[in-house]
Parts: sequence; C-alpha cells; structure tokens
Amino acid sequence: MVPGPRYVQRMPRLARPAPDTRSARTRMVMRQLAGRGIRDQRVLAAMRWVPREWFLPPHLAGDAYNDAPLPIGSGQTISQPYVVALMTEQLAPRRTHRILEIGTGSGYQTAILAYLAARGKVFTIERLPDLLVEAEERFRRLGLENIETRLGDGAGGWPEEAPFDGIIVAAAAPRIPEPLTAQLAPGGRLVIPIGDLASQELVILERSERGELVQRQAGGVRFVPLISRLAFTEQSPP
Repeated sequence: MVPGPRYVQRMPRLARPAPDTRSARTRMVMRQLAGRGIRDQRVLAAMRWVPREWFLPPHLAGDAYNDAPLPIGSGQTISQPYVVALMTEQLAPRRTHRILEIGTGSGYQTAILAYLAARGKVFTIERLPDLLVEAEERFRRLGLENIETRLGDGAGGWPEEAPFDGIIVAAAAPRIPEPLTAQLAPGGRLVIPIGDLASQELVILERSERGELVQRQAGGVRFVPLISRLAFTEQSPP
C-alpha cells in the first residue's frame, strides 16, 4: 500500500527569517554562488532567504555557511550550497510550477524550491521517517504552505499528481528511473546525478513541447545513493 500524502500545517511565510545570520547568507551568496557563476537572481534571492542553519543539527549550526556538504544524520548529508544553487538554476523553477523532489533530506532544497514556486506546489518524497518529520517541522517554522510530503520510495515518482514541470533528484542513480521520465510534463526539466557510487555527472533531461527528450550534462557531482529497486538496492560501503 502506498502511503498517502502528508500535509504541512499552514502558517504565514516568514518575511525575514533568522535576521541574525542574514549577513552570513549574503556573503555566501556573493562569494560561493554569484562568484562561481550562478546568475539567476531569483535563485540567489531564495538562497539568501532560507537560513541553512535551521536545516542542520544544532552542533553544526556554526558551520552552516561553509562551502561544503554537512551530515544531517541517518547517513545522509545536506548538499554544498553551490550544488543546491546549481541544481536549482538548472531546474529553472517558475512561480506557478509543480515540482517533484526525490529525497527530502533536511528539507533545505525543498524550502528553496517552495520559495521559488510560491504560487505552485512542491511534492517531496523521503524514505527515512525521522528525516521527514524533522523537515516538516522546519517547513512549518518558515511558514511554507505549498509543500506536500510523502514517505516512501521516490524513484517511482508521484503518479497521481503527475505531470510535473520540474523533477529534481537529490541522490545518485545509475540511470534515470523510467517513471520519473514518464511524469515529466512537456516543457519540463528533470535534474539528477547519474553515475556510480564514487562519482556522478549532473544530468538535465528536457522534454520539448512536442514530447522530444533532450539530455545534457552540467558537471561532476557526488551524492549519496538513491536507494530503490529502480536505482541502487544497497547502501554504499563505509
């Protein structure tokens, strides 16, 4: 039986969350993102708005704006800020888009997407219940109303809500899972790391308005594996 969607309780979106770290976020945006080629001003604004320290274990809050991925528990990580910005820029979300995210994790990428698709909706799937519960609390704290969550195997997508204008996968797969390709709307983009457990290439798959698929690459990345019968079936060795 497929678990039903979990709705995040509605609260007003915060205008300026965590004002005490806004200057640190601004420095991160200027040095790590704009300084390395991220040009989309909406993406830069979203990265400046979301307080990354809210998505980390308390003892790592002081490292929130380091140029590095960080552990969040359960063998998972929050991605390096540049990688989050790069994947978001490649996805090119618009305000009214319906976006599917595979791998909620800490919820940081989800929050960025929800900010950008303020009049649309973000559907996010996570297989680890502890991470999902913590992410949902962070969404409530930020007042993000346009997020639906689901606990389960994300590689099969969310067929009853398809098609999606954008699909983003925050874990590595050996190939693009076919259900995700099938759930991509005409004019939509799918962003996913493809490769083995050691290294991957960031792949962008676009479906034209006529239904044709075009694939390109955006550089090397390294992600935890997507655990699924449609991807990697076992955790990578320690």
